[in-house]
Parts: sequence; C-alpha cells; structure tokens
Amino acid sequence: MKTVYDFTVKDRMGNEVSLSEYKGKVLLIVNTATGCGFTPHYEPLEAMYKDMKDQGLEILDFPCNQFANQAPGDADEIHQFCTLKFGADFPQFAKIDVNGENAEPLYAWLATEKPFAGFGKGLKNAALSKFADMNNKAFGDKAYIKWNFTKFLIDREGHVIARFEPTVDMKEVRNAVAAAL
Repeated sequence: MKTVYDFTVKDRMGNEVSLSEYKGKVLLIVNTATGCGFTPHYEPLEAMYKDMKDQGLEILDFPCNQFANQAPGDADEIHQFCTLKFGADFPQFAKIDVNGENAEPLYAWLATEKPFAGFGKGLKNAALSKFADMNNKAFGDKAYIKWNFTKFLIDREGHVIARFEPTVDMKEVRNAVAAAL
C-alpha cells in the first residue's frame, strides 16, 4: 500500500526532497496562496507549528497559483511574504499545480485517498462552491483540489487520515492534529 513516503517533491530552491525524510512525524500538507481570502490561515498554522513541532508535527506548505491566480509571485517573493507577514517557519516547497495534467503526483494521490466531500453548509460555502466549480471546469476529472488552503492530515505511518477544506474552522483542524500526535 502506498504512503506519503513514496513521493519526492521539490523544495522552494528546486532540490528534490523525499517525503520519507518525515517518517514518524504527523504531517499537515497544505496548498497555499498569498492573495486569497483564506491566506490568514497562515497565522493559526504557524501557531500550531510552534506549539506542536516538538511533539512531531510538520506542516508542509505547497504554494499553488491555480485558483484565480492568487499566488502569482516566484518562490522567493512567496517565502518573503509568508515569513514577514505571518512569521511562517514551517517548510515551504516549490510552487506546484494541484489539478490538471501537470498536477503534482503527491496531490493526485492525496485527493484520491480523501476525495472532496463539499465545503459545508451556508451561503458563503455555497458561493465558494460555485466559484470553485467554474474555476476548476478546465481540469475535468483531474480537479483534485477545489480551492486554496485544502489541508491533508497524515499519520505517523504515512497514511492520509483526514482532509479539511479551507472552510473548516482552524480549531477543528488543530484538534484533529493534536489527536493524531
């Protein structure tokens, strides 16, 4: 059975990184953007990282510009924004595609392990769903991720145990991470 440790990705400098380097850790893998309404998620993500890193948490940040061009900068610009504005100290990787023919294989696997189950109830969630559907129409059956700040929780054995859409309250994400630790 495949695990997250079977994947290799590129760090923000373009170097290959085997995710097997994170064996034994609880991972929260997030596709991010610097100009999104959910960009403030960086703040609770960084707080969680500071509070739980010593218990074995790693947050892996994958910038993506596929959602309304909300991550237009290069790796250095994105990194500088995240560190200066939010103090983000968790590992940031190269900007990737999470949907379509060029989707990062890691993301295709993550989304297959825990498929999209909706943004939740409410007017805001319904509006995001319509916007995401229009945005992702071009990706057809390879529209794995619906929007920025989708989070995947990985257990210490490398298995996907939860998926959180960006509309999920960050307190719920934090509680799930604490339980996984």
